Amino acid sequence: MNDTSTKDVPGALDALVAAAQGAKGKPPVHLWNPSFCGAIDMRIAADGTWFYQGTPIGRQALVQLFASVLKYEAEEGRHVLVTPVEKVAIEVEDAPFLAVEMRREEGDEPRIAFRTNVDDWVLADAEHPLTFERDAEGGIKPYLLVRHGLRALVSRALMYDLVDLGEVKNIEGVESLALTSCGADFVIAPASEMDSPS
Repeated sequence: MNDTSTKDVPGALDALVAAAQGAKGKPPVHLWNPSFCGAIDMRIAADGTWFYQGTPIGRQALVQLFASVLKYEAEEGRHVLVTPVEKVAIEVEDAPFLAVEMRREEGDEPRIAFRTNVDDWVLADAEHPLTFERDAEGGIKPYLLVRHGLRALVSRALMYDLVDLGEVKNIEGVESLALTSCGADFVIAPASEMDSPS
């Protein structure tokens, strides 16, 4: 994270709202690289709740608006809200989004799609991979790449559904519990570790 201390940036939220409201569909934030204006007191909690100055943002439409101008800067290791003319850092406790609903299509090529807490639908595929990490207690934490470095943490209920859908496959010489979607395999864990997903 950048050393810049948290501060209010005058007009930053107004500019972000205006830019997002004026955009059709998702703004091309991955193409914008304006000057960094510091950090604002905005946080996305691990449960997906957005806070501004310590208060939850209760309006879903406003959360969706901010989510549409969210960008991850990998080199800086920070999440920023961005417009063509400025960007401000916010705190993200885990992933900026949650995957809260899943749909699966059977067939010659199974497909798994997820809905995020900001109502984006994302198809798990080679460009939007599922990755499975371990938390501090050794439990499985699945993530879905939503767009341009922004991930969604798959809810715990859906995580159990994913484990149930997994099949043991030999992937790169290792017997693994894995899922297939859109022709891509996503390893949940080596089969030998799957006594319990915890």
